Amino acid sequence: MAEITIYHNGQCSKSKGALEFLQDSGAPFNVRWYITEPLSTVEIADLLKQLNMHPSSLVRKSEPLYQEQYADKNLNEEQWLQVLADNPVLIERPIVTNGNNAIIARPPETVLEFIK
Repeated sequence: MAEITIYHNGQCSKSKGALEFLQDSGAPFNVRWYITEPLSTVEIADLLKQLNMHPSSLVRKSEPLYQEQYADKNLNEEQWLQVLADNPVLIERPIVTNGNNAIIARPPETVLEFIK
C-alpha cells in the first residue's frame, strides 16, 4: 500500500474534513502540519509535480495576505514557489498524497476515492 500523507492546516474546515475522512477510513496515513512545519521549495516543487500544477495555481487568492501583498504583483513561477515556502498559509489545502499521486481534497470527501 502506498504511503498516504495529508498536508493539514488545523484552522481550515476543509482540511479538518479531509482529515476526518482519512481517520474514518481506517487507512494508515501521516499528517504534515505544514503551517508549523513549513515546506521547503523542493518539497513544494515535488508536490506540484504530483499535482501537475504550477506554483501560481496553488496560491490561495482569497487569503488576506495574498490580497494585501501579492494581488498586484506580476511574479514568475519560481518567485511564486518561494512565496509559498515563505508563506505556507497561501498554499491551497488540503493536499493529500498517495504514493506518487496527489490531490487537493476539495470537497473533502474526494479523499475517500483517492486513497482506494
